[in-house]
Amino acid sequence: MSQKANVMDKVLEKEKSHVTRLRFDDNNLARDLFGIQDQHLKSIEKKLGVRIDVRGTDVSIHGENHQTQLVEKILLELYSMLKKGHPVFLSDLERVIRIFSSNKEATLQDFLADSIYLPSKHKMLVPKTPNQRAYMDAIKTHDLVFGMGPAGTGKSYLAVAMAVMALMKKEVSRIILARPAVEAGEKLGFLPGDMMEKVSPYLRPLYDALYDMLDNEKIKHMMETGVIEIAPLAYMRGRTLNGSFIILDEAQNCTSEQMKMFLTRLGLDSKAVVTGDVTQVDLPAGKMSGLVDSERILKGIPGISFHYFTGDDVVRHPLVTEIVKAYENTQNAKQRSLQFVRSNE
Repeated sequence: MSQKANVMDKVLEKEKSHVTRLRFDDNNLARDLFGIQDQHLKSIEKKLGVRIDVRGTDVSIHGENHQTQLVEKILLELYSMLKKGHPVFLSDLERVIRIFSSNKEATLQDFLADSIYLPSKHKMLVPKTPNQRAYMDAIKTHDLVFGMGPAGTGKSYLAVAMAVMALMKKEVSRIILARPAVEAGEKLGFLPGDMMEKVSPYLRPLYDALYDMLDNEKIKHMMETGVIEIAPLAYMRGRTLNGSFIILDEAQNCTSEQMKMFLTRLGLDSKAVVTGDVTQVDLPAGKMSGLVDSERILKGIPGISFHYFTGDDVVRHPLVTEIVKAYENTQNAKQRSLQFVRSNE
């Protein structure tokens, strides 16, 4: 008897009305599969145009033949995922449906291969675009990765996720998060408090990413013991960072000198990710962005990867995508106009 038959007792019934029936052998896992108040099944119904009836652990799928077969595959794969200890979340379903709709031969591994399971938050973090997937692959295979692109593309968030995963797998012994303390076009004046209180506002996005992935108490303990360190870029000088996963965020606001200083901190068994958006430089006029300069100087060196995001990778509010594209179009039009003027001089 096949493993699939051991997991479920499927009644093979494909009538003219196109009904497929499934029976799951574990009440608790079946509840997790169906979701709270059957939310997972309702989501599948809405997206694939089928009707799913449930009685206990028995499921009847009504619809066109190819759709009922697709739903059958999705439910079987998700149930197998639960049996292996991986939770199923409502947010996972859209990606699962997309994978299996485009490839009938897809398997559970196609879903899990690019996922990061964060047990402390009981959630699965998955890349939402092919570009995000390529970015995560680059971080896995390179010791130094530059993630460049507009806001909302996940370049910082995914870098923190990869750092947390590396720490959990004991590939590194600590995480170091750094950022240049440069105001976004505002003069905030004197900030009260100790060093951490002064720089905390600049590092808030990195805190937010960490707290979205780990328990508060665990983060607090890790920061107290130095396993996680968050510091302004200026405090990196003179250090050698061994066995570390280092992230430099908002790197477009580094000077060329600061960028060189940061990159030369990389020690043995360490990995660094540098993120930034070259269209949002807040340095004083006349100061070259270290991120822009690094691309010119370092591109082509083995072991270093430059990864570029676009407006299509924005995963925030849909309006953010349109805003980014509008600014990109305006910038491109300016560049074309400047090139035209220069060609006619």
